[in-house]
Amino acid sequence: MEQIIAVERNYLGQIISFKTSSGRVISYRKALLDAESGMIDGLNITEATEENGLSARFEDNFENYPLIY
Repeated sequence: MEQIIAVERNYLGQIISFKTSSGRVISYRKALLDAESGMIDGLNITEATEENGLSARFEDNFENYPLIY
């Protein structure tokens, strides 16, 4: 099962993509879909009224994750 190992942020500091332990670079939306289907481990799916979001299960909102680039 894959895990998130790095993130890419936009100029506002929002996460826009992730790098997985298998080397894939995927969008935030794809990561959400993969987490919902059980393909990525270590993520919590947070439900919101408009759309779902992701958070790291053991870290503080991906703050300590390295950048992809």
